[in-house]
Amino acid sequence: MPRLLLKRCLHGLLVLWVVATLTFLLLRIAPGGPFDSERKLPPEVIANLEAKYYLDEPLWQQYLRYLGGIVQGDLGPSYKYLDRDVTEIIAETLPTSIVLGGLAMLFAVLVAFPVGLCAAYFRNSFIDRTCMSIAALGISLPNFVLGALLIWAVALQLGWLQIGRWDDWSSVILPMLTLGAAPTAFLASLLRSTLIETMSEDFVRTARAKGLKESMVIAKHALLHSLIPVLTVMGPLAAALLTGSFVVEFVFAIPGMGRFFITAVSDRDYPLIMGVTLVYTAMLVCANLIVDLLYSFVDPRIRVE
Repeated sequence: MPRLLLKRCLHGLLVLWVVATLTFLLLRIAPGGPFDSERKLPPEVIANLEAKYYLDEPLWQQYLRYLGGIVQGDLGPSYKYLDRDVTEIIAETLPTSIVLGGLAMLFAVLVAFPVGLCAAYFRNSFIDRTCMSIAALGISLPNFVLGALLIWAVALQLGWLQIGRWDDWSSVILPMLTLGAAPTAFLASLLRSTLIETMSEDFVRTARAKGLKESMVIAKHALLHSLIPVLTVMGPLAAALLTGSFVVEFVFAIPGMGRFFITAVSDRDYPLIMGVTLVYTAMLVCANLIVDLLYSFVDPRIRVE
């Protein structure tokens, strides 16, 4: 286990370095500059701004300065939000995105597992077709469309919940449902298909031959074996949810990291774009590491290997 952890940590550091390098180069190669706008600034002002943020240095010096800042935990100053560091902005907004993503992930797991189990148990029945039809709708419907529909129906027409706030439980429900709808539908569909496939395995037929009830066969034998594909997709899915959905946060005016990322892209705020990208990559690496560790507990064969 320690050897596996060390190997995965070294691999994660390599991934972070590659993502940081590619993000840095792509932003520099893209046409335009961080201080370009409809109202052109005087050349002297642009020269002073570039000197302040070291953009007048050669590209390799900017790259080494950027990597040195990452190692020290300094992601640099924001070009858009004056007198604010990217590290400070992320530290203020990331907890909100994590809370929203964590609630959406919890909702997805708590709903998807019973729905997937029920659809697999009653496969090819009316219950199965109904569950999978709803799941297909949840996967195909974009979250910004679902968010707009929930705002119109629940908040504006019925007046049940508040929108545009982030201060109590009533302002969390609609964003959580919007963000967790697609993962719920996807996990339910995946669990159903893997369960149905597992039910045809030899060890499941042996359990049936012993006289066990179908519910016991699914719960004690088939379910654990079917969790491997589900855990595989839950790693990147959890990372995407925990870092927050940029679109959902923007639609519901949530003060999370997504709002700053969208404005950073439009404003060409290089340090903020690279900082948010690195945070997402780090969350993805950590989520995949946790999934690798869970494999050994779910499947003893992986533990032996």
